[in-house]
This record gives sequence, C-alpha cells and structure tokens, in this order.
Amino acid sequence: MDPIIAGSLAAFAPISLETLNAKAEMMDRLDNKYILPGHQLQHVLQALTDSFDVLEIEGKRAFFYSTCYFDDAERRGYYDHHQRRRKRCKVRVRHYVDAGLSFLEVKLNEQQSSTAKRRMCIERPLTSLDARCMDFVDTCYRNSYDEAFLKTLQPVLRIQYLRITLVARDGGERLTIDTQLGFQADGVGRMAPPDMFIIETKSARGNGIADKILRSLHVQPTKRVSKYCIGMAATGQVSRCNGFLPALRRLKLADSTGSLRPHIPSRMPTRLFAQRLHPSLESCS
Repeated sequence: MDPIIAGSLAAFAPISLETLNAKAEMMDRLDNKYILPGHQLQHVLQALTDSFDVLEIEGKRAFFYSTCYFDDAERRGYYDHHQRRRKRCKVRVRHYVDAGLSFLEVKLNEQQSSTAKRRMCIERPLTSLDARCMDFVDTCYRNSYDEAFLKTLQPVLRIQYLRITLVARDGGERLTIDTQLGFQADGVGRMAPPDMFIIETKSARGNGIADKILRSLHVQPTKRVSKYCIGMAATGQVSRCNGFLPALRRLKLADSTGSLRPHIPSRMPTRLFAQRLHPSLESCS
C-alpha cells in the first residue's frame, strides 16, 4: 500500500470485527461510490479521523479479498444491471484471504435503489455452485422478488483487491476503501493503477457522515460503479458497457474516448495473475 495512505490510517483508532458488526453490519443499506486518486484520498482520510474508526485484526488494517462472480451463459446478470432492471441480483463467492473465511453472497436490488446482501458461510472458496448453494440463491431471490431464480450459473469473473474498512463511531454507517484491483476472466487479466481507490459508503439513507464530508471536499459520487460490471467490460466479456464508461475512465481502464485500453497484462495465467497481487491467492484459483 502507498506509504502516505498507510500513514494516514495510523491516525485512526482501531475497532475489532465483532464491534464493527455490532455497530454497522449494513446488510441492508444505500450505497454511494467514489473513485479517487491517492493524493485526494489522503485529504479524505484526514477529514474522517474524528468520526470513524478503522477495522484492525491482529495488527493489520488492510485485508486481501478474492471474489468469484457467477452468471449465466447469456450474462443476464450483467445486462440486467446495465439496463437498470429493478429485479436484479449478483451471485458471488467471496474469500477473505487473511482470515481464511469464505461466503456465498447474493446481492439484490430492492426498493428505492437500496441493496440487500444475504450470505451463507461455506467451507472453502468454490468455483462451482452445488445444490445447497443454488437453493440458497433461489430462496434469497424468491424472498425479494416472489419468483423462482431460473438461471444456470457458471463462474465468469474473478476480482482481487485490498480493502480498508472504516466504521462511524456513532454506529449505523461504514465505509470501505478498495485498491490494487485486479480482474481476471478466461486467461485475460486487467489491473487498475495502484494509486486509484474505490470508496463505498454504506448507510441507511445514503447520506451519512462520510458522504457529507466527501461533499464538503468537493468529491462527488461516481455514477454506476460496480466492480463486477467494470470487470466484465474490462476483460472483454460483454458487447455493451456504455453505462459504466465513466467509472472505467476514472479507474483508468478506459481512455478519454471511451475505448477500453488493451488488456494488461495480456493472457496472464490465473495463478501468476493471483500471485502478482498476493502470494496466498494461489490457493483460491
């Protein structure tokens, strides 16, 4: 991590995972997302220190995540999101690399653009979904939309990144900061510049302390930031991505004309791509 950002994090008081979840688990929330370069993030962190604490586990304040996303052969999960359909969901297996924990997660779009996340603990980071997993996905989908989940899912994208998590001292709000983002699909790997960060604020009404602080620093949300959709576009798996071009440009995965840059690095094997980010990610391939 950038030493300047690491130094800024040192000013935050630590909070444990148990306390963080008690204060702000935020499984149902409104999100705002911002894409910032490192020099701008430094000022944001300085402004947040009086109101937020940082997640710390065994002396660490930044943690590697490895996520496998699932979609059907037609990529309807992606296109539902691109077309802003109300009934849409994302299915993923997330592996918390440092903690050695894995979850099957279903994210659903609900009323007033709120997000509901449902998850089930699994023994290891899966690359295929068995009957138990699909039953869980179907139950989550039925509970939200009152209809069956009829898609046949397959793994389509892997994303790895480093995450910092802040929680409001008064509770009810959290903020994540993701960096060192890597996207991999079918042997094609793309990595965002290491000085680019995605901030995601999570609060009940989408207008929490962090959002107000960001606005006071003249930082506006970036429209339509979905790491899954960005990754699908960046690895060339979809034919339409206009809705995500602003995020792709800010993350420097697309040029000023809106064209996606060449795949970098090209055809990097999954194992090597994972090791480029974090040596222990080889076990998640």
